[in-house]
Amino acid sequence: MGDNDRAAASLPLTVALDVPSAQLLADQTAVIQDLQFVMESCRRLLDELGRPEAERDAVVPLALWSAALVSYARCFSSGQRFGLTTDDLTALPLQGEVVKFHTWVIEERNHHTRHSADPFEVARVGVALAPAQEARRRVTGITVLATRHVLVDATGVRQLGALASELARQTADRARAQQDVVLADAQKLNLDHLYGLPALPILSPEDLASAEAAAGQADDGEPGAGEPGPASQD
Repeated sequence: MGDNDRAAASLPLTVALDVPSAQLLADQTAVIQDLQFVMESCRRLLDELGRPEAERDAVVPLALWSAALVSYARCFSSGQRFGLTTDDLTALPLQGEVVKFHTWVIEERNHHTRHSADPFEVARVGVALAPAQEARRRVTGITVLATRHVLVDATGVRQLGALASELARQTADRARAQQDVVLADAQKLNLDHLYGLPALPILSPEDLASAEAAAGQADDGEPGAGEPGPASQD
């Protein structure tokens, strides 16, 4: 047996656990990952918005904002057992119209992901006419005017990043407590059953370090320089 085989054999066996408490913990982890993505997208978008408009890439700011909106809204997916709710928003230690800002973000997501029911919201079609003072009035052509996607300003980006940061911190606290619940549930299961479950891949030291760093970001990360967001902390 080689050194690698001996090292692998000495590692604890980790198996997949499918109980309700584990499902909740997995959902909390997914929410944290989405919120961390929102925070990072907002950071990068603030960098883009800080550049002179003539130097900005026309695609990158819109792509970052759209991605942030979609990832944030996914944390509140309706019609599912898990995910965040408005109760999680009101539980935050924030002042101000947090729920109103959240509703606006969801509406913005809808604008970016749904085909408009009114085509004239995204493009206007006009008919060009000969000058009215000419003796012969007539149609001379057609003009199509596409509207530009309007990006939110830096304040709105900071607000979304700050809200995502607070939600990530809150969810991380709950996930840590949920780990104890999952452990207690696992300890009640039959050991023969547990040892017969599918094994999960073991994280490499590099992956483990990255995961620990990401967890620290959820606890201590700030969404970006400037004001704290849609509300201020007590």
